[in-house]
Amino acid sequence: MNWTYEKPDNLVEWWNEGEKKYGGNVLFWVHNGRGTVDPVTYGEIGERIRNARGGLAKLGIGEGDAVGIISPNRPEWAVLSYASYGRKARFIPMYEKELWQTWKYIIKDSAVKFLMVSSPEIYEQVKDFPKEIPTLEYIYIIDSDGENSMVALEELGKASPVEPLVPGHDDVAVLIYTSGTTAAPKGVLLTHGNLTYCSRAGYRLYPELEESQVGISMLPWAHSYALSAELNNWVQFGGSLGFMRDVSTLAEDLTIIKPTYLISVPRVFNKIYDGIQMKMNDAGGMKKKLFDAACRVAKEKRELAEKGQSSPGVNIKHRLLDKLVFSKVRDAMGGRVTGALTASAAMNKEIAEFFYDIGIPTYDCYGLTETAPAVTMNSPGAWRIGSVGKVLEGQEVVIDKSASEEGAVDGEIIVYGPNIMKGYHNKPEETAKVLMPDGGFRTGDRGYFDEDGFLWITGRIKEQYKLSNGKYVFPAVIEEEIKLLPYVANAMVYGDGKPYNICLVLPDFEVTKRWADQKGVSSDPDDLLANDEFKAMLTEEIKGHLNKNFGRYEIPEKYLFIGEDFTVENNMLTQTMKLKRRVVIDRYAGEIESLYS
Repeated sequence: MNWTYEKPDNLVEWWNEGEKKYGGNVLFWVHNGRGTVDPVTYGEIGERIRNARGGLAKLGIGEGDAVGIISPNRPEWAVLSYASYGRKARFIPMYEKELWQTWKYIIKDSAVKFLMVSSPEIYEQVKDFPKEIPTLEYIYIIDSDGENSMVALEELGKASPVEPLVPGHDDVAVLIYTSGTTAAPKGVLLTHGNLTYCSRAGYRLYPELEESQVGISMLPWAHSYALSAELNNWVQFGGSLGFMRDVSTLAEDLTIIKPTYLISVPRVFNKIYDGIQMKMNDAGGMKKKLFDAACRVAKEKRELAEKGQSSPGVNIKHRLLDKLVFSKVRDAMGGRVTGALTASAAMNKEIAEFFYDIGIPTYDCYGLTETAPAVTMNSPGAWRIGSVGKVLEGQEVVIDKSASEEGAVDGEIIVYGPNIMKGYHNKPEETAKVLMPDGGFRTGDRGYFDEDGFLWITGRIKEQYKLSNGKYVFPAVIEEEIKLLPYVANAMVYGDGKPYNICLVLPDFEVTKRWADQKGVSSDPDDLLANDEFKAMLTEEIKGHLNKNFGRYEIPEKYLFIGEDFTVENNMLTQTMKLKRRVVIDRYAGEIESLYS
């Protein structure tokens, strides 16, 4: 299917237009080690892009070649990506926190010719790759001052400048490798047209995004969500970005950078919400009463607004309590955040309403790496909490009920549009499974549209299963609800072909310490996992919480309490934080089976 792409339809002209308009604006705020950040302008980054492009040309990197990078988000990441586009090369971003075997697989599969790594430590892990990967000719290091450093590459190009090669909209810009939950990673071929379309279509729904906006980059640009919604998006309106150094420093980084808008995921807001609730409960007394009063008044104001009504009395009380209570919460996030875009999972309704009430609306969106990624978005002009928004202009979404059980209102989400990938690199059979002859992309997700055109996600087709009684279960929805409980850090629901569901639960041992102290028992994780009273308490907490929104057959009957989280490092999570269910089931096979004996 042929799609029309608005100009600029490639990331070379996209950058050139941004630099021409906003050359003197700050693009990046870079931590300097003194507790502050230094500005780097669009013009300065543009000069580095031109130099790096010349350096790549001098090394023989040209059309169709693959340029790889293993690095967290930083200015050099952006410089190398736009320099690569200007050579009509394919850019292959990889996560810094990844197994070296995965790097090796990606570099070999994508035929990387030039590789940039962030540090000498990573260089030590990859320096012997060329012995087994004949395409890999160069490995350079960002944090180095040697002959194979980023500085050396830019100096090489400064002495031999070249004009950019301008790609077409159908030329491949990036290969983003999806971290498969069951198989080897697949390289998603995203074109210049895919990426420019997505950033432009999404941006037009947010009129408040303009030059003065400051973001904080916390999600890796190696994933299409952060690449399209943040880096490429910010370039088109001249905003600036600071960097989160690490998850553990996020609170401090927020106060240093003072962002105005966030590109984030629900997990960040869940953690902030849990922290606020815990702090208020610990404070008790007048602070807690004032907080609860502020929440009640804000809720009343919101519900009146939803009916198209307003109350002068409520408005006056809200202004007062907002200044006394909610402004303190916003101050802890830098004091300037006015909203956020979230993806990867739908926000919990209660938490989404809370952040709206305190003046930080969070807009859920939906998409996949294969859709570059945006398919639907909530926005200030059309927003429904719990949904993932309306279909972006230029796309069509169809709900296929052919594989749904009889009477189901939902079905598989199929997407048509200028954002659909070209396919999976070197995997024609896998491509054929998801790309339909008419150009549609089978997402593997289930959902439905409400009467106003908002899309609601109900589950993942591959993750749904049937209990032995014939009832269908969507475990991810139940898990997200369980993880909202303060005592729970993580959870996984299982019951495929079984008479009932069971649940693996990782307690939040920081929170459970309070329970242990009140009971006068040991708060050591191993001791708590062996404490029958603790396990009974947590079981009842979970069941009572789920009883509000789930059928009896969906609520897990038995629980396995574990002491190890699901992480990338132990291979139970993908880099995009998706649960590798089969790995977890295999890891705890004996314990799971005992819950059914």
